[in-house]
Amino acid sequence: MPRRSSQRRSRCWTSWTSTPDRACELQWQSWVDRIRTLNPGAPFMQPFQGVLLDVDGTLVDSNDAHADAWVHAFREHGFDISFDAVRDRIGKGGDKMVIELVALDEEDPTAKAIREARSKRFLEELAPKLRGFRQARKLIQRMKDDGLAVAVASSAESKELDTLLAIAEVDDLIDDQTSSDDAENSKPDPDIVIAALQGIDLTAPQVVMLGDTPYDVEAATKAGVAVIAVRSGGWADEDLRGAIAVYDDVADLLAHYDDSPLGTAARDTPSEA
Repeated sequence: MPRRSSQRRSRCWTSWTSTPDRACELQWQSWVDRIRTLNPGAPFMQPFQGVLLDVDGTLVDSNDAHADAWVHAFREHGFDISFDAVRDRIGKGGDKMVIELVALDEEDPTAKAIREARSKRFLEELAPKLRGFRQARKLIQRMKDDGLAVAVASSAESKELDTLLAIAEVDDLIDDQTSSDDAENSKPDPDIVIAALQGIDLTAPQVVMLGDTPYDVEAATKAGVAVIAVRSGGWADEDLRGAIAVYDDVADLLAHYDDSPLGTAARDTPSEA
């Protein structure tokens, strides 16, 4: 299973309108270096213009429910796959799940039946019991108030994504949404992230992604997009390596929004000498 972390928030995003301490200077430089690595030709740390959102584990506490649905679907079709084996892969799309766990191509009739059984259990039995993470709507509203375009980039199927966004109570705040139905390959391939960028007509250096799994970090990085990660999906900080900042959950990010990569620091960045 993903390694859960008991560490507190390990981030320092200091506004350069004040004098940062040495630790924050070093952390700032590491973020700058990271974004330059992702986008070598991009201007120095321009303010973000958009945010790409993962949903499962980020806005909605649904990762365990997805794992449960997969385990039951596999069992219905004669495959005994452990909860932990599935849980470690939550964040990837269903195409990856059937290939990696039961060696079936996604076009195989049995693979399709497994995915249909999984979706049916998730939507009919598990989704009605799910809840959005605390402060999810307020965080997205803050992004909108700041003029940021907000789009979804999720490995979930389209029919499930609508349900999840309603559970998170943010469905009316989303400018565009991209699901696994809109891309040839799911996370950790970058296809969904690239499609989401096209949906809001922004380039990789102009956006940041908010996600909870290593697969979000990998997919965004391959697309040249910086990532803010949250631990609410059950992954430890070492699993989220590559993110420019890590928070406990969306409520934690909202509480420290002004000092986050989404807040005043990005807007107060001085011009490069």
